[in-house]
Formats: sequence, C-alpha cells, structure tokens
Amino acid sequence: MNNVPMTVAGERALREELERLKKVDRPRITQAIAEAREHGDLKENAEYHAAREQQSFAEGRIKDIEHKLSHAQVIDVTSIAHTGKVIFGTTVDLINVEDDSEVTYRIVGEDEANVKENLISVNSPIARALVGKSEGDEVTVNAPGGDIHYEIEAVRHE
Repeated sequence: MNNVPMTVAGERALREELERLKKVDRPRITQAIAEAREHGDLKENAEYHAAREQQSFAEGRIKDIEHKLSHAQVIDVTSIAHTGKVIFGTTVDLINVEDDSEVTYRIVGEDEANVKENLISVNSPIARALVGKSEGDEVTVNAPGGDIHYEIEAVRHE
C-alpha cells in the first residue's frame, strides 16, 4: 500500500482514537458480552448480538487505524519553507472569480477531511485542482454543479 498522507493533528487524532478503542471501548464491550452471556440462550439474546456487533465494529476500526498509522506519512507543513505554492497541509484562501465570494480550505488527509470545518481531502476535486498552483493563479474546479473558477489569494503554512 502507498503511504497515507496526514497532518500532525490528524496523526494525533488517530492515535487518540486507537487508544480509546483499546483501553475504553474494548473492555466495555467485552464486559457487555459477558453480562449478556449470563442471561442464557444466546440465539434470542438481542443484548448479546448487539454487543458482538459493537465488538466487530471496534476490532475492524482498530485494524484500520493501525494499518493507516503503519503507512502514515506525517507532514508538518509548518516545517516546510513557504513558497506560495499549494501543497498538502497548507491553508488556501480562495476568491470565487464570478461572484467575489471568499472561502478558505485546508488540504488534509482522507481521515481528517471535514467539509463543515473547511478541511478538504487531498483527493477531493478542489484539492486536486489547487495542489501545485501558486498565489495569484486562477484555477477551475470541476464540481458536480458545474465548473467553479477561483483565484488563489493566499497560501498559508499553519
């Protein structure tokens, strides 16, 4: 598998989730399974089946996080010289050329993406259009609703 790019904050969040899953959720689920077993017939025991489903989900997520962390390429954008070029981890201020509206995005890894917080995945159409461009460049983003034309106002390493 290829390296999984992530920011320092993204790696920290995954490590915290992994620790919570192993030290809090796993023991709680194991206890719930043990208690459900004590209630007798497992075939018709909804509590037992629910706990087993939770266990399956938690173990799958643990494996997923461990795999991502083992292939992580943690990029600390604050340690990279500022060139005005859009790279992974930078925060980009954009101006919509058509209506002069402004928007700011930070380019992050897949697991860190959260559109509500303007954190966009490096694999998103917007990020793919921006990476490699510089301050002052105009870019066209092929969005589902049609092409959007932006001017890159500023690129920050935060």
